[in-house]
Amino acid sequence: MDRARYSRQILFPNIGEEGQLRLLQSRVAIVGMGALGTVLANHMVRAGAGFVRLIDRDFVEWSNLQRQMLYDENDAKQLLPKAEAAAGKLRQINSSVVIEPIVADLTSQNAEQWLADVDLILDGTDNFQIRFLINDVSVKHQIPWVYGGAVSAHGMTFAIIPGRTPCLRCMFASAPAPGTTPTCDTAGVIGPIIHVIASLQATEAIKYLTGHADAVSRVSTSVDVWNTQFRQIDLTHAKQPSCICCGQHTFEYLQTSIQEQTTTLCGRDTVQVHPKEEVRIPLADFAKRMEPIGKVEANRFLVRVHIKDYVLVVFPDGRALVQGTNEPGIARSLYAKYIGM
Repeated sequence: MDRARYSRQILFPNIGEEGQLRLLQSRVAIVGMGALGTVLANHMVRAGAGFVRLIDRDFVEWSNLQRQMLYDENDAKQLLPKAEAAAGKLRQINSSVVIEPIVADLTSQNAEQWLADVDLILDGTDNFQIRFLINDVSVKHQIPWVYGGAVSAHGMTFAIIPGRTPCLRCMFASAPAPGTTPTCDTAGVIGPIIHVIASLQATEAIKYLTGHADAVSRVSTSVDVWNTQFRQIDLTHAKQPSCICCGQHTFEYLQTSIQEQTTTLCGRDTVQVHPKEEVRIPLADFAKRMEPIGKVEANRFLVRVHIKDYVLVVFPDGRALVQGTNEPGIARSLYAKYIGM
């Protein structure tokens, strides 16, 4: 153990040398490497988590730099995938941590592969469908996870320990209906709330990973940084014996078969299109084929094609981001025309 690196953390009596050793042997997965995910990863790697898996489907863009702390202008210019760009920065911060970047969408087909072999999962996502998927893996494999969400100047976090606390579906039987809650599209987001929420998430993670599961908070914490307001709600009695997930052990989101789907990305005027079946696209061949269509930018991770009013970003696994629209129909049409369904 590098005692010099972790000396101040070891001096903290609730961690000490034993807790630090536990942390060095721990495995963590972070789902989403946007605003929350970059802060979470920074904390976990600096604290000395032994293995950190970074899962993200997206690449760095200029608008990310306002709040996504691990990225810089060069990352955006190179169109680097967020997981890869973050991994490069984090390896310079702590070379002793094993960092595994995964550039892909988390789905029912791969969720257990990437989440079931870790000690704890951290939520850096921005949608409930993925959170319900994380929750299914958590309950099925008895792996704790820490929820986090932030928009505008508001945020909320709480920890879920299967068997001890309510799961996400005890509290939310289904995702909020579209248009009923603010998003970064409608309300924006400021950087400070991201750091507050992610730091609270990271603290709960460190408690658990250092052997202090009993110290993990049993309340949800809501924060409004603009008005300097904090609110906590006791979740002790929120557990539902009839819960479809932790009560009945029915894992609906893990059982969903892969299918073509579109997702409008928060604050991006962008729609993601997923293929109906698993495919592999040779990026070099695709880039060459698209040269007569419009301006092509390419690297080993993706191909970006400018097509009139839209930009089509294609990944090796067949996923595509259609920029310049929030209409799924337009996105599907462009996907079918240039990639094929």
